[in-house]
Amino acid sequence: MKKKLVSVLLSAMMLVSAFTGCGSGSGGSSNTAANNTEAQAAGGDGGSETAVKPDGEIKIGVSIWSSTDVLGSQCKMILDKAADSLGVQIQYVDQGHVSEKVTASVEQLCAAGCQGIIICNSSDTEMASAIKTCNDNGVYLAQFFRIINQETSPDIYKAALDSEYFIGAVHENEPENGEKLVQILLDKGDRNIGLIGWEQGDATWLGRWEGYKAGVEKWNSAHPDDQAVLSEPQYAGTSSEGGSKAAEALMSANPDLDAIIPAGGGGDPLQGAIAAVERAGKTDQIDIVSTDFLPDLGERLANGSMAGESGGHYCDPLFAFMAVYNAIKGNYKDNAGKFEDINFPYLYVSSPEDYADYEKYFVDQLPYTDEELVEMSKLDMEGLKKKAASLSIEDAASRSGK
Repeated sequence: MKKKLVSVLLSAMMLVSAFTGCGSGSGGSSNTAANNTEAQAAGGDGGSETAVKPDGEIKIGVSIWSSTDVLGSQCKMILDKAADSLGVQIQYVDQGHVSEKVTASVEQLCAAGCQGIIICNSSDTEMASAIKTCNDNGVYLAQFFRIINQETSPDIYKAALDSEYFIGAVHENEPENGEKLVQILLDKGDRNIGLIGWEQGDATWLGRWEGYKAGVEKWNSAHPDDQAVLSEPQYAGTSSEGGSKAAEALMSANPDLDAIIPAGGGGDPLQGAIAAVERAGKTDQIDIVSTDFLPDLGERLANGSMAGESGGHYCDPLFAFMAVYNAIKGNYKDNAGKFEDINFPYLYVSSPEDYADYEKYFVDQLPYTDEELVEMSKLDMEGLKKKAASLSIEDAASRSGK
């Protein structure tokens, strides 16, 4: 099936935009792992415009909330390495989880000539437009950090299922993640827990919130004389300033607050919340757990400014990338009637010792070598699912021969 083209005017406008630098809005950039390494060596974050690798025949687009914040930059690093290992061109569009920018990003990447796109959308409704755009242009599509909810969005799920070009989703078990994180706080003796979300209605946020509530409810059911309270959420957006203001509001509203969960949002809201607690002089009084590992997490676990965290999931988009790559290559066929569900595990740390092991195999080096990435690109779908599910600190250590 040949690609249908978007209008000439849209193509011209989007192509101009696609080759501008990647910022906090909907700008885009094209690069590879080598380009990103050079940018980091020069002291940059690899988010600005860089040259496209000339010999790549495949081009994959990445629609992401941010390619420069804590989590987004980690995602970009592993994706750039995979693209470089496979000789694939890659182009990013930062959309800030702003709904109209999310849908426009898919149009932009299609207009820029991408044969496949991976997307971290904000809400299921955005996927209706994304799927239609990809169907119209013959472009393969997969989600990362997200999955369309079959129960609450049945029509959108059916559109995904019926699509020849929609492959599926790579995501984590967010309710389980929420339960495990709140349990870390409960085990530490915390009973007055403040909650910070990022965007109301975001699919991942809602899953984590479900888990936090379930964990507290289970505790209270089992401990009638030792009840815990979980606040209604304050919303921070995806900025450090938003996280700071949300934490200040929680501390002001509850003098007995002894824990805060900044639920996520890329890592910046967490940094703002930590800074607010430090300014208030309450680091020793308020435990903080979150999702999205900070670069200085080991130090923060040691000094008490963090009590625990889930993360290591920056490889999640890697598996969406591999799925799209194989579809473009013709290795994954007959997508209509399928919705591939690839589950990815979180890693949990709650001590400096836990983090030291993580740092060795996920920070000091990437968990996959060039050779392993090439081998991964040859896996069938079931093999790819097994590979995703097997990732752990122990698995990375074993493959490193240590």
